[in-house]
Amino acid sequence: MRGVSAGRSVTKMTLGQAALRRPDMLAIEEPLELRFNGRPMAVTMRTPGDDFDLAAGFLVSEGVVTHFEQLISMRYCAGVGADGVNRYNVLDLVLAKGVEVPEAARRSWTTTSSCGLCGKSSIDAIVSRSPYEVRHDSLVVDPARLVTLSDRLRSAQQVFDKTGGLHGAALFDGLTGELLVCREDVGRHNAVDKVIGWAFRERRLPLRGTILMVSGRTSFELVQKALMAGIPVLSAVSAPSSLAVDLAVEAGMTLVGFLRGPSFVVYAGAERVGDALCATRPTGR
Repeated sequence: MRGVSAGRSVTKMTLGQAALRRPDMLAIEEPLELRFNGRPMAVTMRTPGDDFDLAAGFLVSEGVVTHFEQLISMRYCAGVGADGVNRYNVLDLVLAKGVEVPEAARRSWTTTSSCGLCGKSSIDAIVSRSPYEVRHDSLVVDPARLVTLSDRLRSAQQVFDKTGGLHGAALFDGLTGELLVCREDVGRHNAVDKVIGWAFRERRLPLRGTILMVSGRTSFELVQKALMAGIPVLSAVSAPSSLAVDLAVEAGMTLVGFLRGPSFVVYAGAERVGDALCATRPTGR
């Protein structure tokens, strides 16, 4: 596997103390170009490693593929840099006959990584575009199990321990709490795509009865990615955006934020959190 961290010499400064020169480890960030049948289509900045998962998850998140048979092959394109090192930063993907990349998706890949969407009509379009329905997923989450996920994600982030500079995403079985997979990347979205791509390549889609745990805040795009993979519960250690909540409500997804220690906030789909409704009490003014 490609290196995911690199050593650098840094200077640590503390008020009232002498500056200290020491070695440090940094998360590697490099571009990955995706080509479809030899045609350049998208570039993303990522941490090397699990690139096939990243590419497959990206295609699922963008609605290009939904079934394993639609992605025929993935291979690295040989490319030697000026320093003589083969960077393996180009992937060529071959899609099955009849599988096309939507023109709208091509434009968004080349302009920005953010969704740029807003409003009810855009949310309805995302919900209707997902091949999987999460609203009627029968999963009910034990709150006592839910509050352990943040620490378990953190424990599984091996590269974060070295660098302190990577986001993490982990997929759990919602009933047993089993950790199915954990992926890390400098980008929040990439970490999630790597998880979804792993599931795609393992032929596990749709991801019914699962919980996706992420290390940062929850954006509209992360809810969209979870929805495209059929994940009914998305939880995070930080806050969601307003549009992320709107999409989760519209799709019937459970969205949890500020999952830290023994507490959390349910922003959508509280009925999936066991005893959540009967245990709540209104706050008066």
